Amino acid sequence: MIIMKTTIRKLFVLGLLFSLCFSVFASEKIIKIACVGNSITFGAGIANREKNSYPAQLQYYLGEEFEVRNFGVSGTTALSSGDYPYVKTAAFKQSLDYLPDIVLIKLGTNDTKPQNWCHKNNFHNDYQALIDAYQKLASKPRVILLTPVRCFLDNCTGICPQTIEKEIHPLVETLAWENRLEIIDLFRLFGNSWNSVLMPDKLHPSAIGAGMMAQKIGDYLLQKPTEKTKEPALGNQATPFNFHGFQGMDFQINGISCKLVRPYIEAEGKPWVLRARFWGHEPQTDVALLEQGFHIAYCDVADLYGSEEAIKRWDDFYKFMKRQGFHRKVVLEGMSRGGLIVYNWAARNPKKVACIYADAPVMDLKSWPMGNGKGAGSKADTENMLKAYHFKSREEALAWKGNPLDHARTLAKAKIPILHVVGDADQVVPVQENTTPFETLMAQYNHPIKVIHKPGVDHHPHSLYNPEPIVRFILSAFGRTQNACVKAIPGNEYRSGAGWKEGAEWHSVAEEIESSLNNRNLKLLLLGNSITQGWGGNRSLVTYKPGKAVMDKVLGENVWETAGISGDRTQNLLWRIRYGNYNRCHPENVVIAIGVNNLIHGDNGEDTAEGIIAVAQEAVRQFPDSRIFVLGLFPVGREAQNPVRIQYNKTHEILSRHKWKGVTYINPTSWFTDNQGNIQEGLYSGDYIHFTEKGYQVAAEKIKELIQSR
Repeated sequence: MIIMKTTIRKLFVLGLLFSLCFSVFASEKIIKIACVGNSITFGAGIANREKNSYPAQLQYYLGEEFEVRNFGVSGTTALSSGDYPYVKTAAFKQSLDYLPDIVLIKLGTNDTKPQNWCHKNNFHNDYQALIDAYQKLASKPRVILLTPVRCFLDNCTGICPQTIEKEIHPLVETLAWENRLEIIDLFRLFGNSWNSVLMPDKLHPSAIGAGMMAQKIGDYLLQKPTEKTKEPALGNQATPFNFHGFQGMDFQINGISCKLVRPYIEAEGKPWVLRARFWGHEPQTDVALLEQGFHIAYCDVADLYGSEEAIKRWDDFYKFMKRQGFHRKVVLEGMSRGGLIVYNWAARNPKKVACIYADAPVMDLKSWPMGNGKGAGSKADTENMLKAYHFKSREEALAWKGNPLDHARTLAKAKIPILHVVGDADQVVPVQENTTPFETLMAQYNHPIKVIHKPGVDHHPHSLYNPEPIVRFILSAFGRTQNACVKAIPGNEYRSGAGWKEGAEWHSVAEEIESSLNNRNLKLLLLGNSITQGWGGNRSLVTYKPGKAVMDKVLGENVWETAGISGDRTQNLLWRIRYGNYNRCHPENVVIAIGVNNLIHGDNGEDTAEGIIAVAQEAVRQFPDSRIFVLGLFPVGREAQNPVRIQYNKTHEILSRHKWKGVTYINPTSWFTDNQGNIQEGLYSGDYIHFTEKGYQVAAEKIKELIQSR
């Protein structure tokens, strides 16, 4: 009887545990994503497309909580009357049967072919029918439209770049606006000039380009939606408008024209941008911030040149936005003369400003519109400016001490993050009379600003074609940037010039590393990028091995191996260590040298340092019986003042302060530099990134000293 009761009790507990586990797993629903599109979605021309197409890389980026399926078909059109309609493919039916939670639609490129675009009047309705088909599914998916990527073909005999830009792109935006659908702008992702690395045939992204698509889409999908706030009370006279696929509203405050554009996913805290002047001009930064959950606002201060009346209008507008629940600190965005109101209002309200993005800004009325410097100025604008400020004479305006330049001390004291984007050949608002003196003053007040220079560019075009650096700056002001350096994802390189055997790509190189480590007991395992790859080891897919003979001589043959892959960043090495089972070689010592590619590709020293630390922490977990040495990254750039080297030094400063556990950190800079910090002659190749054989000799001997030390 007692035995029976005990058995029943155990069965009850087991049943309870099972039901609890089932409920947990049931609640953690895998989110299914259907990628609908043409050859760019399919991954045409990409080596190992099953792992390197944008949907495949998106899967890596999103992780195990998502399931991404590729339903792309090369050559397909949104037009049902096109030469290969997507709705007539088996993939279309399969995508419906999949019952996705999210649908990503990227079509339109093939529609621009002459035999298809002759039916352009049907494009809107046919694309709408495609949207309707997914919206009618029982799964009620989020349908997200992706604008077509820009292509760089030379003419319109087939796919037409001009039609993509001028007609397809706006039509997709219109469809998003009409249907209140989320939209992600991919058109500007690859810049405004052809890059053979990103788009080898001028049409199809490479594996690297597909990786950029995956990251942009992934960053969007990983945003945590916040509880929707009620729509702002804009009055009965407010009228809707289409702002590049987003929902905009025209309204008035005290008779002044205002605008507000809402994101589809509102960011926590309701952040917003107040744009000065020239609404809609070079809108790419605004569009990208909408994708990040920011509202974009506008209050007309035209022809007021930052005067008291302009400041009063913005005061009233700010009060209105605060009553509507918007963030107490606003992002100020001003182009050209918009710099006047941005800086004059910020100086009056420094505690209300999150950051300033100014583009070719006027910082001194004497420079523009008055033309008292190298710029031509504007006679008409000067007359209007004198009236707006109620100046009695030109001399009074020249003596005035309320220019943006005069506010430097106030802004520096407030520690407001500031970014300027300027054309170095600006003849309208000369950099030397506006941004440069302001930059000097802010440095003197111990609050340097960030300036992005565009060599050879005049006053126009404003902004950056791909606004990612601007967006990152603004997000950082709110502490909202995601450090890509710590997110484990595989690489996507495909380059014979990377020292690989012809036809090799990242995944095949990574797989060979895993197999090369089987059933070995190594004295040393080297982990890193192309510099580490250059040791060569016994890997057959690595054809360029300038360091192999040196390491064999210094350490001995077959007692060491390199797991370096050209182009790898911290996030790629993190992936390989985590999933590559490298401990199968039971290394006595593991030496890590990674991070240079992060800096070269624009990551800052702080983010790169975090990435290196993440790699080291993963190595401690994966190699519990090994001694682990972190070299951080080898120095690059011939001179000590090289811009990349400056970020390199920041990285090492952070690494030197870090409290390492289970890791020995060494800064290798002194191995290769002279007393002035310059690279010693003969140790590096002409790019001052990669070692010569002599450089490998120095590194090999130093590494031997490390692993023999106790």
